[in-house]
This record gives sequence, C-alpha cells and structure tokens, in this order.
Amino acid sequence: MPFRSVGGKLVIAFLLSARTITFVQAQSVTSKAVAVIANIEGTWQGTLHGDRDRRAVVKITKMPDGTLRSVIFMIDQGDQPITIKKTTFQSGALWLEVDAIDSTFRGRISEDGSSFIGDWKQGDQTTPLILLKTTPDTAWSIPKPRASQASMDPNADPNFEVATVKLSDPNVQGKWLSGNGGKLRTQNTTLSDLMMFAYNVHSKQIVGAPSWAESDRFDVAATPDLPGTPSEAQLRGIMRKLLESRFALKYHTDKKEMSAYVLTVAKGGPKMVESSADNKTISSFNFTKLGHLTFRNITMDGFAHWMQAGVFDRPVVDRTHLQGRFDGLLKWTPDETQFTAFGVKIIPDDSPDAPPPIYTAIQEQIGLKLDAARATVDVMVIDHVEKPSDN
Repeated sequence: MPFRSVGGKLVIAFLLSARTITFVQAQSVTSKAVAVIANIEGTWQGTLHGDRDRRAVVKITKMPDGTLRSVIFMIDQGDQPITIKKTTFQSGALWLEVDAIDSTFRGRISEDGSSFIGDWKQGDQTTPLILLKTTPDTAWSIPKPRASQASMDPNADPNFEVATVKLSDPNVQGKWLSGNGGKLRTQNTTLSDLMMFAYNVHSKQIVGAPSWAESDRFDVAATPDLPGTPSEAQLRGIMRKLLESRFALKYHTDKKEMSAYVLTVAKGGPKMVESSADNKTISSFNFTKLGHLTFRNITMDGFAHWMQAGVFDRPVVDRTHLQGRFDGLLKWTPDETQFTAFGVKIIPDDSPDAPPPIYTAIQEQIGLKLDAARATVDVMVIDHVEKPSDN
C-alpha cells in the first residue's frame, strides 16, 4: 500500500481499471491518412473500459518550434489537467508519456484520420483505448475547477479544535497521512511516523523513544481551530501541538553527525517536469508498488522528506537548490535496506528487465544525484512521552 504525502491537500492516486480488455487491432495506416492528420493540434477523447469506465480527454498544442505539448484530463476522476511529459507523432504513430500517473499511450491513426487506435498502459496494466478527434458538438465537457476553500492566513499559528487519536484496526491495511479538506488525518501511523512528519526528521533523528513508538499504530483525525485551508507547514504545526497534548511529548534538540543521503542535481540538469499546478493544488507522493514512485506538484524539500520517511534507512539532505514544484516518475529495484517503514521484506529482483538500483535510476530518470555521506543533522532527544490520552 502506498505511503501518501500531505502537501497541504488531498493526496490522489490515479488508479485506472485493473481488468484488461482484449486488444482492438488498429487498422493499417496509409500515407493519405497521415497527411490528413499532419496537424494533430486539438482535442481528442476516448473511454477506458473495464471494471469502471474512465473518460480521458487529451489536448494537444503545437509550439512555435514545432514540438508538441499536451495535457490530459481524466474527467471522471477530477478537474485538474495532468501534464504529459512527452508527446510524439511520427509516421502515423502517436506516443504519450504521462509520468505523473505512470502511464503511456501508443496508438496509430485510422484510415480516415479521425482516430488513434492503440493501448493505454498504467503500471503493469494495459487497456485498449481509441482516441477520437472531437468537434464542438462531440466534445465532452471538462469539469470546471471546484471553488477551493480560501487558504488560511499564512501568518496564523493554528491549533486543533477537535482531535481524535485511537489505536488502528489491525485488519485494515495501508499507511497514509492526508490533509484533505484542510483536516489532518492518518491511518496505521506510529508515533515515529507522526514525529517524522511533524518535525521533518528521519526516525534515526529521534533519540530515546520507547519501543512502542515503532510498534503501536494509531489513526489520527484533527480539525484546525481557524478558518481556511492550512499550508503543509501549518499542518505540521497542528501535529506538533497534538503530540504535545495527547502524547505528553517533551524533548530537546541537539546535533549529531550520522550517515545520510545527500540529494543534488546531476550533470545535465533535472529531467523532471515542472508542475503546471499552483502551490494550492494537490501534491502527491505515491507508490503503485515498492520502487515504483509517481510524484506530482512536489517541492524538492517535500521529495527529500518523503524519501527519508518512506524509503531510506537514514536522513535525506536536500542540496539541489531547486525552486518550484515538479512532476515525475521513478522506477528502481529496491534493496533490503529500503522500505523498512512499511514493515516488508524486500526480495531482490534479479530478472534481466528489472529496473536499476536507486542511485542509477534517480540520475537517469529524473536528473538528480544521490550520494551516501556523513552529515551533521538536528536530532530530537525525547525527555518524556506517553501513550495517547483518551479522546
């Protein structure tokens, strides 16, 4: 199950149908058809059929330099456009790479030039998809962006108005933390998980915690005491107050040199897509499976935080100096030191087509560099903590 980030908003994992439909064979492409559709600017739409039908709308624009840019709307799942990393049309074949939702489309033009017939692939699932060129009469309506709740005053220091902390149901799977609708919620999170989020630290930066801090799991729900949607920093502040109130947490800070990972920009520069969303929009950090990560609208500080929280056995120090928010896809083969926060045992994948190790993947796929190094980091020394009080 994915460990999901907050980013100040609801975390969304775009999951398409799990059932694969028999492939529809594309018609052969003639030079005439290619000529008809030489200019593929405009809007194309089609339905992914499966356990639940999902409608996709692709808008393609030709840039002044002749390159193609496009976005896709999954209109039954939300109102936000998803940036398509790469759009290629050559010899009648259309190729779309949608890293933000770990998807690709490869299709060929029909004889009359009115459609592309091909396959949509997301993760390990492949589904046939026919994209039809739209007209004003046939185009589906794209949902208008929902009016978002006004942001909380950035200078405000909110507390929680109402909060519940209870032991997690052992029969419920999945660990996540979300800020949907401005409310802070978690599922199956340990005290260590909550502290990692609240104070932006790795578990190794927490010193003197009792053994139950890594074993007991809690579901948390907290509503801010001030109007407006809190930022991620304000959500962290609410979590800190909740830990002090319900867990009677007391600590002091210190510094310690320890093994860490240092994140920098690789030679050649970053290869991530700069997000088209603003900083009030959804951010996500989602694993479709271990070592198979999609992230959307995330800062480098956020990327480093969630990599250390969910993946690595040591802190991650961001030294990329990259500003802004990014979308990307990262696939690698995990080793036994990774994903310990998920409580799973990694079985090495030695198959010939297995993705590369994280060090290679992060450089080749998103243009960053990860180095093991010694670094001096802040640590939290626990002076006192208790199991949570009754709600």
